[in-house]
Amino acid sequence: MPLAGKGMLLTSMNIDVSDEAEFNRWYDREHLEERVAIEGFLEARRYVAHAANPKYLCLYSTATLDVLDSPAYKARLANPTDWSRQTMARFKDMLRVVARITISAGTGRGAALGMVRLRPTPDNAAPWRDALQEKLAPEKHDGIISMHLLESEPELSGAAPEIPAVRNEGARDWFVLIDGIHVGAVSAVMAERFTGPAASPFPPPVSVGTYCLTWDLAKSDIARG
Repeated sequence: MPLAGKGMLLTSMNIDVSDEAEFNRWYDREHLEERVAIEGFLEARRYVAHAANPKYLCLYSTATLDVLDSPAYKARLANPTDWSRQTMARFKDMLRVVARITISAGTGRGAALGMVRLRPTPDNAAPWRDALQEKLAPEKHDGIISMHLLESEPELSGAAPEIPAVRNEGARDWFVLIDGIHVGAVSAVMAERFTGPAASPFPPPVSVGTYCLTWDLAKSDIARG
């Protein structure tokens, strides 16, 4: 699979303009490396919105879903640095989702990311998953590198110690990720597959958005450092 591992932590948030420089400094100089260093974490990717809300998005891949409920991860959550505590207290509109990676097709990662949020029910989850096996086929779309499905784990998602995530009304939501070489490519696929006439069997998504990659960090990068 182009996405490393089987688990994913997805976080997104807004931040006041007055706090934005310090927020980005914290993410780039402390937080990403601190998280990727945890046992079982494999890599992290940071994004900024092209046309999306919240403005900032981060994806953390883990070897298994259990890593996101492990003693090592819980210990880090319960013992944030002073810088983390001060910065996280300023988050707005935060979404924190722990998910299984159930589909991951293609090769590699793109500079642009499309994200489609879907809200299945117990009755339609299986047929939706089958339909997505057909829809998430990057080789059918110019400019698309890979496509993925994340299925939320409600028991692990939401707020955590020192992380003021908003109440997640869609705790069982799914997130389709579309990696492409530019925003136009991922926007076209979202329109064709998820918001246009060919979207069946899916209703209008809860939300759609496009993001641009700022940078990524793998476990091997830390080891080389």
